[in-house]
Amino acid sequence: MFKQYLGWKFVLVAVAAIIIAATIWFANNLSENIQQEETKKVATWVEANKELLQASSDANLNLAVEIVTNNTTIPLILTDEKGNILDHRNLDSVSVTQNPAYLKGQLAVFRKQHAPFVMQVDTSHNAYNFIYYGDSLILKQVRYYPYIQLMVVALFIGVVWFALSSTNKATQNQLWVGMAKETAHQLGTPLSSIEAWLEMLKEKEENAPIVTELRKDVDRLKLITDRFSKIGSVPNLEQRDIVQQINNMMAYIRKRSSQKIVFSLESSEPEIPVMISPPLFDWVVENLLKNALDAMEGKGSISINIESHPAHTIIDITDTGKGIPKAIQEKIFRPGFSTKKRGWGLGLSLAKRIIDEYHKGRLFVRASEVNKGTTFRIMLRK
Repeated sequence: MFKQYLGWKFVLVAVAAIIIAATIWFANNLSENIQQEETKKVATWVEANKELLQASSDANLNLAVEIVTNNTTIPLILTDEKGNILDHRNLDSVSVTQNPAYLKGQLAVFRKQHAPFVMQVDTSHNAYNFIYYGDSLILKQVRYYPYIQLMVVALFIGVVWFALSSTNKATQNQLWVGMAKETAHQLGTPLSSIEAWLEMLKEKEENAPIVTELRKDVDRLKLITDRFSKIGSVPNLEQRDIVQQINNMMAYIRKRSSQKIVFSLESSEPEIPVMISPPLFDWVVENLLKNALDAMEGKGSISINIESHPAHTIIDITDTGKGIPKAIQEKIFRPGFSTKKRGWGLGLSLAKRIIDEYHKGRLFVRASEVNKGTTFRIMLRK
């Protein structure tokens, strides 16, 4: 799985990074070239103005006039030596008229963008004017368009990714529901037959011990069938004492575990009423406790701590097992992911679904350390 992840996902990320870097480099290179061309145009415009100022009356000024009048894209501001604005070109006329501070603001921007051109206007008094210029609209579009384009593409990819994820999740949900319903249906037929055989065994008194034990197993199978049948349908939540509910399940698991396993339960209150689906919630607790037993391999301790808060009830199930590496803590709830050689990877996935979707709560790994243990946390709404 790790090699497969590095295979196609790494290639996609690398290709995307190369495309983004190439796009930004090309845009920056193009904008730099345009900026250099605009600087040359402004320099030419300044020289043309000098020609107009210094020309004699009989000089041919057609070219200079054409250069000056043809600049309709690059914004310019002309100031004197004291910084007073004398003239401007190619700025927003509405803003200039309605906002007195607009020109001063643009002048401050231009000063940061480019060094001004100096033009001598009076040789006898050494008077100079300064021409400040900014980026044209075309240059701004070339400079920022790639980033806007990348944002749009990223948004599009995000929408597509979300749609595909939702579709895949819906398909998985339908698959799980179908499997659960079919399992419940398949278990129902042999259970009916076994119950009939139990009634026949009851007729003889010597079969009483066998009947008692078989009845326990049949009731257990009925509970499992009921759990599977509820997957995919909206469960009926009932108000139950969560302390007693968990204590009963812990007692059931304790009888079926090694005597070297120490169980303990602590609660902030003797009784904590919570709305739950009893069979489904028991399934979650049973699954977490069995996983804890597997992680400890026959020796250790399992502690359950229940705390009542104004909005939530928090249940921490802690074991002293081998722990879960950080690299896979997010993966353990994925359908099909399992660290066991014979595991199907369904238990934790269904447990999280039951808590998150059916009870509108949360199930997650609160803490885990390799060779020291793991704490799973369940948060249920009051």
